[in-house]
Amino acid sequence: MLRQFLSGNSELDPSKLASAAGLPSDPAAVAALMQQLQSAMQNTTDGVDWKVALNAAQEIASAETVVSSPAAKSALEQALHVAELWLDEVTYVAELAASPKLMSRKEWVTASMPVWTELAEPVALSIANALTEVLKDQAPEELSGMMASASQMMRNIGGALFAMQLGQVVGQLSTEVVSGGDVGIPLMSEQQAVLIPQNLAEFGEGLDIPADQVQLYLAVRELAHARLFRHAKWLRLHMISSITEFARGISIDTSRLEDLASGFDPSNPEELRQAMMSGALIPPKTDTQLQALARLETTLALVEGWVDVVTAAATVRLPKRDSVAETVRRRRATGGPAESAFSTLVGLELRPRRLREAAAMWQAVTDAVGPEARDALWSHPDVVPTTEDLDNPAALVARLLAGEPEPDEMDQAIEDFFRAEEGDTPPAV
Repeated sequence: MLRQFLSGNSELDPSKLASAAGLPSDPAAVAALMQQLQSAMQNTTDGVDWKVALNAAQEIASAETVVSSPAAKSALEQALHVAELWLDEVTYVAELAASPKLMSRKEWVTASMPVWTELAEPVALSIANALTEVLKDQAPEELSGMMASASQMMRNIGGALFAMQLGQVVGQLSTEVVSGGDVGIPLMSEQQAVLIPQNLAEFGEGLDIPADQVQLYLAVRELAHARLFRHAKWLRLHMISSITEFARGISIDTSRLEDLASGFDPSNPEELRQAMMSGALIPPKTDTQLQALARLETTLALVEGWVDVVTAAATVRLPKRDSVAETVRRRRATGGPAESAFSTLVGLELRPRRLREAAAMWQAVTDAVGPEARDALWSHPDVVPTTEDLDNPAALVARLLAGEPEPDEMDQAIEDFFRAEEGDTPPAV
């Protein structure tokens, strides 16, 4: 059936199938899809070719590129410089090792794709394994000798299709995000701060807010986000591990997949689209997944809440600070089409649900013990606030006022080791 479809001798309409899979259905995109699937059938290696995702995302990112003028870039560079000075007045987190960077949409795609593929790979492998399992279960016994090569082909095709979908999501995201930390997770290596001038300019259109104030506010947010992950060296690994742990637990309901295949109407691929978008092929979350999700949601809320509080303190000089902050909150609450697509693709929403509680908690801590003691809570995972602290900030404040115990000697030795590795301090003799 696959060979007939890819050779054009099938009643399946490739454009409808592409649309059902969440991919563009224009002739050029369909031709590219067919070429990628044909290449996957001929591929002799096993695994997902993530170059497919990168190429698809870069193509979308480059489609409507607007090159920023030297004056616009200079204004943003100045905004980043001022933002650094303002943050120094209100925070006690480490400064960045790498200079902030202005990126095009395509450059953002290239820089962030390694993290996207790391997050998506467990899901891609789960899909490939499900296709293989269905193929083996449904094949007649006399064809069992052919299953090895056929299973590899199905894994490669499933992986190629998933990679193209991921490329569409990341490519569309590149047209929406304004900075490196805009989606909440640390996408840049070395916790580098990044602004995307084209998207930042579009963000400010129609707001009736001076452009320089929008630039300064968003520059402060981005630098605060990047500096936090630079300061709390354990945080990036903790967050990404929580996401991959959740993703590894995703499985495909092969019985539902078999039912869908047996009753599939080639003239109505919309049925396939509905099954994919509704999550009907994915069983309920396991206990391990729910625990990973709870940890991730708490961490996302803590990070975003801290960034909100620090940004508000650093931008008190901006007359329109509250207006820009409200725009950011509305944008984050609604999300964009690409964020929704990522939620469908990986089964995970990146918007923290308890952001307001987290921001209120960080503000209460700041008011009670000051910014230095507040930022010291990021020094080690054992002292960072928990879900219980979000529920009862007063108890956290009381503990801080009473004096928290320092991390033990082993914890401190581990922290010193990481700082020495990154050149922050010389290793102990």
